[in-house]
Amino acid sequence: MLYRKDKHGDELSILGYGCMRFSRKGTGVDIKKTEQELLAAYRAGVNYFDTAYIYPGSEAALGEILERNGIRDRVRIATKLPQYLVKSRESLDKYLGEELSRLRTDRVDYYLMHHLTDIAQWERLKTVGVLDWIAEKKAAGTIRNIGFSYHGNSDNFLKILADYDWDFCQIQYNYLDENTQAGVTGLKAAAARGIPVIIMEPLRGGKLVDRLPEQAKKLMAAHERGWSPAEWGLNWLWDQPEVTVVLSGMNSLAMVEQNVRTASRAAVGTFTEDDRAFLQRILGIIREKEKVGCTGCRYCMPCPKGVDIPGIFSSYNLMYTESRLSGRRHFAQAVALSAEPAFASQCIKCGKCEKHCPQGIPIREKLQEADRALLPFPIKPLVMLLRRLMIRKNR
Repeated sequence: MLYRKDKHGDELSILGYGCMRFSRKGTGVDIKKTEQELLAAYRAGVNYFDTAYIYPGSEAALGEILERNGIRDRVRIATKLPQYLVKSRESLDKYLGEELSRLRTDRVDYYLMHHLTDIAQWERLKTVGVLDWIAEKKAAGTIRNIGFSYHGNSDNFLKILADYDWDFCQIQYNYLDENTQAGVTGLKAAAARGIPVIIMEPLRGGKLVDRLPEQAKKLMAAHERGWSPAEWGLNWLWDQPEVTVVLSGMNSLAMVEQNVRTASRAAVGTFTEDDRAFLQRILGIIREKEKVGCTGCRYCMPCPKGVDIPGIFSSYNLMYTESRLSGRRHFAQAVALSAEPAFASQCIKCGKCEKHCPQGIPIREKLQEADRALLPFPIKPLVMLLRRLMIRKNR
């Protein structure tokens, strides 16, 4: 296993264990199976285990396994504050207390503000006293490192990043999402501040493995590298020095063994220019079904009316490269629930964006298309209702 250092010099395995997808048995976690897989990863050198308050049974299962095998002090636990449920200073203590109890520990090594999509959520937490609370918990040793996980656009990511002296952050990042959400812009901005970056969804929940187009699978199988689709995705990430840990939701011994094997020989400089060109070819195949040829370069931004053009186009494309549900979920996270409205319907067709688009996209026309696809009548009222409830809660 290879390791990279956190902000304070502690070594973290470059492969982290994502605990959201533990195998299930009946209504709970399959403890026996999960324990075998988790211990196999631990024995291979994995020392970073990521869970969350809302992952059903995950914290309790992780705590039980670590305690039973006497290895709590040899690993790093990362878990998350459900910030979307926090209403007061007292609730901060309530949720952390529950998590410590489930995890059977007196401290969390890496504690994240879970699922931030907009700086307004962080600002709301500050109004209930989160800054003093963090300082108190860190001084007591209950929280060792504080960070946040993120699912919004790069602009809001940069604002949150700059607003506090974070110890680490966690972003969705893979070769398909290089220019969406926080993206490579966020990755490099965090690294420039000396902030370790934990990667989630490195294989897009299996889209870059099992759900690749058949043509892409055949090209990978015939490539002289001999890498599996998972190895292509993971090696692309580990080639980047700004990446600290890559999380994998491992739920089989075969997956643990394959990922550990890949991590044992992954390093910066592994990828060649030919490898990058090959992945661009794979991306081209994946994107053949896209509706808009947007690369996420953001030259069209800022829009004078606040429309999140790249976020809308990314969501629109996902509806056709993955599924309608995936596209609309991304739209809700990255666009619909941002504090400041960013809908396509705000466009006044001034054309400023089109003058700066390197791809020559008819942005005004495509925004209307995307709006109709993402927000048809049965869904639009529900999104607007959810927005009113969530934004009011965050403020």
